Amino acid sequence: MITCYLKYSIDPYKLEEFENYARLWIPLVQKYGGVHHGYFLPNEGANNIAVALFSFTSLSSYENYRSISVSDLDCQKAYDYAKLHKCILSYERNFMKPIMNF
Repeated sequence: MITCYLKYSIDPYKLEEFENYARLWIPLVQKYGGVHHGYFLPNEGANNIAVALFSFTSLSSYENYRSISVSDLDCQKAYDYAKLHKCILSYERNFMKPIMNF
């Protein structure tokens, strides 16, 4: 399993728009076999940092999702929404291996 950690720098005056963007993506990750762990919005501390976490069974599964997403109409709508509202200033993407103890 691999978990994608996305750290966003967002416009703090467009938090509502970013939240709408986040709600668009959660089902899209799930649609292509990922498990979305949620978006985490600023609450205390920095008001311009948000985080998303989602997992795929492997890096190749994630790469397959990424390649499909460029032609998926719903994914394109989510990308376009963020561009239109300019709620995302920048982002970093990292991959992590979770350790689970159930």
